Amino acid sequence: MKVAVLDINGKDTGRKAELSKDVFAIEPNNHAVYLDVKQYLANQRQGTHKAKERAEITGSTRKIKKQKGTGTARAGSIKSGVFKGGGRMFGPRPRNYGFKLNKNVKRLARKSALSIKANDKSIVVLEDFNFDAPKTKHFVDVLKALEIDNKKSLFVLGDSNNNVYLSSRNLKGSEVVTSSELSTYKIMNANKVVLLEGALEGIESNLSK
Repeated sequence: MKVAVLDINGKDTGRKAELSKDVFAIEPNNHAVYLDVKQYLANQRQGTHKAKERAEITGSTRKIKKQKGTGTARAGSIKSGVFKGGGRMFGPRPRNYGFKLNKNVKRLARKSALSIKANDKSIVVLEDFNFDAPKTKHFVDVLKALEIDNKKSLFVLGDSNNNVYLSSRNLKGSEVVTSSELSTYKIMNANKVVLLEGALEGIESNLSK
């Protein structure tokens, strides 16, 4: 499939970029997308939650009442979770929420996400550009020219570009990544995916294996 290449002013350069059908036009696998997004979000969790259990509570260890004859349930420790100030029963413990996912599933998920965006006409191909110095205003001008300044956008570069990255860092609705940093979550989270010409070869080579 062919897509028009735009410049940073939002004008058609007259050139066409060829997007691989094996990457941008497959039948999306929604379950693979779900699994990859789930893994990405799980990896963001710190898992440092902790509640004190009865063994960690400071308190008396004496038996608080006799075993029989009270007409109530047996109770051996004031630190039990049934009493106020006692330890929490089955409380959260530190854990790692991450899980393994097959590389082929992750690759399929990224291709499915790109195909979904291509089918929705949410992919823009932009000619390679650079800034003389990091300046947020320059990046905002690019967003306005592409008419995506009010939308979530993901810019995919071929190689790391510090000036472009730093120019976008203050903008909550935009993110700049390289083709090797591309993830299913970031693709699906963006309203518009802006691919620079230099990134196309890297994306297709990474996902066509």
